[in-house]
Amino acid sequence: MTINRLLTLFAAATLVACTSNGDGGTRRFLSLGTAGTGGIYYPLGGAITSRLSVADVNRRYTAEVTGGSVENVQRIAKGEMDFGMSMAVTVYEAYTGGQDFETPLSSLRLVAPLYPNMTHVIVPKDSDVESVSGLRGTTVSVGSPGSGTEQLARQVLEVHDIGYDDIAVRYLSFRESVDALRDGAIDAAIFSVGYPASAVLESMTTGNTRLVPVDSAHQARLIAQYPYYVSGIIPAGAYPGLTSAVPTVAVLNWVVATESLDPAVVGHLLRILDEERDRLAAVNTIAEQIDLAAIARAPIPLHPASARWQENRNAP
Repeated sequence: MTINRLLTLFAAATLVACTSNGDGGTRRFLSLGTAGTGGIYYPLGGAITSRLSVADVNRRYTAEVTGGSVENVQRIAKGEMDFGMSMAVTVYEAYTGGQDFETPLSSLRLVAPLYPNMTHVIVPKDSDVESVSGLRGTTVSVGSPGSGTEQLARQVLEVHDIGYDDIAVRYLSFRESVDALRDGAIDAAIFSVGYPASAVLESMTTGNTRLVPVDSAHQARLIAQYPYYVSGIIPAGAYPGLTSAVPTVAVLNWVVATESLDPAVVGHLLRILDEERDRLAAVNTIAEQIDLAAIARAPIPLHPASARWQENRNAP
């Protein structure tokens, strides 16, 4: 384990730990759960926590590397983490006690909407697979254990009548999936991530891979069965060699917490997402896809401070 990782874990575990803020006061450490370093959560989370630390003289924020959405909501509910990033699929399933959650995590609240995740189904360029249905009998990476990608992959395969018994499942991170595709160790990988994602960029630049669409009929099945899916498009030019748009399904990403998160933190975060989008986009252009109006479509209850912010935003 690296020194940086140890320091991050220490910060998350000692929420009352303090350091001088330059005016004789103290600063609490707060941690934001992200995901692995090959996706978008981690760099965007780093940019957000950097801006929060500047805006909030009473607190110091860190972006923590985690297993992703599922781990984040579990640790938030246990009080092991202050807030985190999570896919709508995970948030909804956690709150309702659905897939991967034996009991509902009813303390969860949504703080702010982020960008949409597009489902990327990646295969080698010379693969015979032309649709998700063609993955039957192949070796497929479905994402890291404890990730929203793995939850989504299971559902996407399910509506194509493919269960885990019908494929050889590999639980790999984005980076590991790219390496495995390059080495021929897997036949396909399913990513749920905003575009352009660094791991997908690498794969399509150097890995001789291509994207497989999720057709409209199966999009409709997903949307009818689960309330958090919408139709999506990975546009032409999003990745090297992508000359035409790829239809797929999308889910929104959110910042999630419990009601115990200080309303002042919520206020700082919403202001940064609203007014400092250009600073975040300088770190990752995905920030340009953040739409705060999506807060009106929250799949579970909002944090009280977020609900007040929405009411004020909509007031005449």
